[in-house]
Order: sequence, then structure tokens, then C-alpha cells
Amino acid sequence: MSISLSLKTWFTRLSSDASWSNEALMLRYASSGDNHALSTLYDACGNDLYHFILSLSDPTLAKDISQATWLKVIEKKHLYKDSGSFKAWIFTLARNQLIDEIRRQKDTTADLGNVVAEQADEAHDAALLSRFNRALVNLPFAQREAFCLQQEDFSLEDIAVITHSNIEAVKSRLRYAKDGLRKQLHHIIEDEHV
Repeated sequence: MSISLSLKTWFTRLSSDASWSNEALMLRYASSGDNHALSTLYDACGNDLYHFILSLSDPTLAKDISQATWLKVIEKKHLYKDSGSFKAWIFTLARNQLIDEIRRQKDTTADLGNVVAEQADEAHDAALLSRFNRALVNLPFAQREAFCLQQEDFSLEDIAVITHSNIEAVKSRLRYAKDGLRKQLHHIIEDEHV
């Protein structure tokens, strides 16, 4: 009788997690250490986090920073405060980890832009994507970061929190990023039609 009740409780818990917000799951994990809540958070945010870091670095560094960020979530779960979006909080952790790593590597590598690997130009779409990625990498870090966060559907307020900037600075970075991409891509398209 108690085994069937335990199984019923476990299955009920599994099905009810889908309706919990990321913030509620993190609070649950922080207070009880519930690994299922952490697993659900990872499933919900893991890919977005990796792709954000990948947009600012190379695949190997993105994987390392993503793993280090989730380890920091595990180690520092008691520091989580329900004062905003969990996703913004974890992206802030990842951004800080990435900046720390770039500073460590700065002595041995030239710039973050040199770290990004070139993609194969097998098809026209792949070539265009590669050119876009190069244009994105050529943007200053702050502009590229704001642009990538906006592409991840973060609001201006969330981007400001993640980057430790004010909203006006975020708007300016986004405007300059879009102008820079437009200029670089317009030049590439003109060269293609000549």
C-alpha cells in the first residue's frame, strides 16, 4: 500500500513540474535540493544558455562555460533570490563566467573574435550564415552581447540587468549593433552582385 502511494506521489510530482515557473523550480531546488527541479530547469534553459554563450565564443568555450555555470547554480543555490527572472539570473552568471575566462585567456589570445571558428562554405546558405557570423563577431563585445540577448527574447530591462547597464545604454548598443551589421552585410551583398 505504501509503495503504490509513493509511486503515485512520484508520478504526480513529475507531471506537476511542467506547470511550475523557472523561478518556482529554482526556489524549490534552493530550499530542498530537489534534483528533479534542477533537471527540469536544465531542460528548460540549458540549450538557450549554451546558444547564448556560443554566440559570444567558440563551441568548446561555450560548452565549458555552460557546464561551469550549471555547477555554479548547484554550488551557490542558496544565493538565488526570487527578485526577477531565473533565466536572466543564470545568463548573468554565464556572462560573468565568460568575461572571467576571456580575461584569463587575454594574455594568450588576441581577442574573443579570433576564437570563433569558421564554418564550411558548402552551400550558399551556409556561406551567408558564415558571413553573418563574421559580421556579428566583428561587432564590439558589448554590442554583440546586447544583440544576442535580444535575439534570445530578453526584454530591454532584462538585458540591462544581465549586462549591468542602464536601459539607455542597452538601446544604444542595440542600435549600433544593428547599424554595424547592416553596413557589413550590405557591403557583402553588394560584392556578391558585382
